[in-house]
Amino acid sequence: MTSVLREARNTNNVSISEIPAPARLAPYSYALGAEVKTDETFLQATGESIEELATGRIVVLYDPSAPEEWEGQFRVVSYIRAELEHELGNEAMLGHVAWTWLEEALEANDCELAAAGGTTTRVLSESFGTLASRPATIDLELRASWTPVITEPEQIGDHFEAWIDLLCTVAGLPPLPEGVSALPGRRR
Repeated sequence: MTSVLREARNTNNVSISEIPAPARLAPYSYALGAEVKTDETFLQATGESIEELATGRIVVLYDPSAPEEWEGQFRVVSYIRAELEHELGNEAMLGHVAWTWLEEALEANDCELAAAGGTTTRVLSESFGTLASRPATIDLELRASWTPVITEPEQIGDHFEAWIDLLCTVAGLPPLPEGVSALPGRRR
C-alpha cells in the first residue's frame, strides 16, 4: 500500500513529498505533504505573485485490530489550508460548501468509505501595530478523516487522488476534464 503512495508524482501545480508520520495514532502509518503552487501561466494571466495557493497533509493509518470508531483497519486523516478571496471567505455557507468539495472529490474518484467526519474552520487574520500595513486575510482549514473501504491495497491510490483533487479545488484550481483548460481567475 505504501508503494502506491510512494509512487505519487508531482503533477501540474501540485508538489508532493513524504513527511514524518505520527507514531502514536496507529501501529502503522504513512504521511505525505502537498503544496499547490501557481505556474507561469497563472502568473502571466493574473499578474499576481501568489506562489502557494494551498497546503495539506494526508496520513494513512493501519491498525489490524480495526478500532470500532474507524469501522475498518485503515483510516485516512487529512488537513488542508488555503487563503481565500474575501467574498468567498465571508460566505455563510463556506463550511458546508468545503465539505461538499470533499464528498464530490471522493465520489468522482469512485472511493467507497465509512465513518467520515471532520471540521471546516475559517481563520481571519488582522495585523496591528508595526504589522498594520499587512492586509487582512481569510484562510479555510479543512480537517477530515474517513475509513477507506478497499479490497485491494492499490485502491488507496483512489483516495489519494481524491484528496489531491480536493486540495486543488480548495486552492481555486478545481479538476477539469481532460482537454479543458481553466480560465485564470482572481484569487484575492
